[in-house]
Amino acid sequence: METVNLNEKLDRISGHWDPHVIADYNENDVMVVKFLGEYPFHKHDTTDDFFYVLEGEMEMDIEGAPSRIIKAGELFVVPKGVVHRPRARSEVKVLLIEPKGEPNSGDSDREPAPKPRI
Repeated sequence: METVNLNEKLDRISGHWDPHVIADYNENDVMVVKFLGEYPFHKHDTTDDFFYVLEGEMEMDIEGAPSRIIKAGELFVVPKGVVHRPRARSEVKVLLIEPKGEPNSGDSDREPAPKPRI
């Protein structure tokens, strides 16, 4: 058991779309990541996708629905099987929770990030 300082962890991340595990929660990875630009459209067939914006503002494009804006202090859950694309016009800092082993790239052709622990 230990306290995790999210700002200190985020300061150690220099790239974008590169999630880093900061804690374990049951069978889930708790991660922080920085977004800038857009990620490819994708879906996760077996799990929801959890996003909590710590700083900045992101957009979530949802196939067949209007885009959503998620601001600092807000969270957004994409249900499993829903095609989506996160994007950010300026850098945004996000907390993610995903089942261990779930590739962040979902079913897209993008290579999954390795999810190192910091």
